[in-house]
Amino acid sequence: MAKVIGLITANYSTKFPSALTDSRPAASVPFLGRYRAVDFALSNMVNCGIRTLGMIMPYNYRSLIDHVGSGREWELTRKSGGLFILPGSAFGTSRTGSRFLLRDLIHNKIFLERDSSDYVILSTANWVYNMDYNEVVAAHAASGADITVITQAARDKDLDVVGLEIADGRVTGIKHGVVFGDTAFLDCFVVAREKLLEIIDWYANNDYLDLFEALAGEYDRVNVQTFEFDGYAAPIFNKDTYFKANMDMLDPKITHELFSIRPIMTKAHDNQPAKLNTGAKVANSRISGSCRISGTVTNSILGRGVIVEKDAVINNAIIMQGCVIESGACIENAIVDRNNKVSAGTELRGTEASILIKDKA
Repeated sequence: MAKVIGLITANYSTKFPSALTDSRPAASVPFLGRYRAVDFALSNMVNCGIRTLGMIMPYNYRSLIDHVGSGREWELTRKSGGLFILPGSAFGTSRTGSRFLLRDLIHNKIFLERDSSDYVILSTANWVYNMDYNEVVAAHAASGADITVITQAARDKDLDVVGLEIADGRVTGIKHGVVFGDTAFLDCFVVAREKLLEIIDWYANNDYLDLFEALAGEYDRVNVQTFEFDGYAAPIFNKDTYFKANMDMLDPKITHELFSIRPIMTKAHDNQPAKLNTGAKVANSRISGSCRISGTVTNSILGRGVIVEKDAVINNAIIMQGCVIESGACIENAIVDRNNKVSAGTELRGTEASILIKDKA
């Protein structure tokens, strides 16, 4: 493989914010009980051999820094290369849902200039998929394209996902939002390092734009081609897609694809095993370490250290780390953020069309 460095942008907001992202960046939203959204972007890069990786931080970076740390779990604590924490813009994020803000790239040009790598892989941290980026880099080098973007046919309507307009195998434009069958951009692309620096200089006076917004009208001179990913991929930009992606993890075929071929690494926690007490009933659920279950849990995902007391019922729900569900409480079609105590006899019920969120305690 050619020498490649990685750059992950975590400095963006979603069009439809929710209580999940009031106190944390979208990149550090918990996933499947024990992961964070950023783990997939980090692991995909490390699994393909990248050992120099920059991460552009949002203003509310505390939880992201706490999770990523020095990058030890991803083998990025190195004397040469490693994980670089980079500053992001405090203001100026595009209202159209910018993922690769030019201002952030300009402010961090030194990260690109001080390296001698051939290519850069840029990615956001809000798509769940497991992919071998070596294949994309090889296809990019063979095609002669200036930029190769990773795409997939959209499976649902989603106003947060960027769609691409294609003609004769080349990208000719972008649109904000996709419907079933559109070409969806998985917010990841490959570009030659020198070419990226050149493009950054072209648009230095338009630094408030997203890179792909700035290229509008320039696709005749910038050859942007696509690489289609045919595996499982899910966006998690808003509460509905977040809930759906988590519930997808209850399908063994999907979890096998995501976690068995290449590892998805995350921050290590020294947890005791989960314990199911006498009388507990658990079916089709993912239960994380240190949970104590005495009630009923079905079709749900529980984070670390969740306590479900006797006669409590949880169905079709996501319960995050450190929550206590007291006796007789009932939770259905809901997301309960971390460290909440749901009092005895309380009912938290959403619907499949309108998921209820209980804010972080």
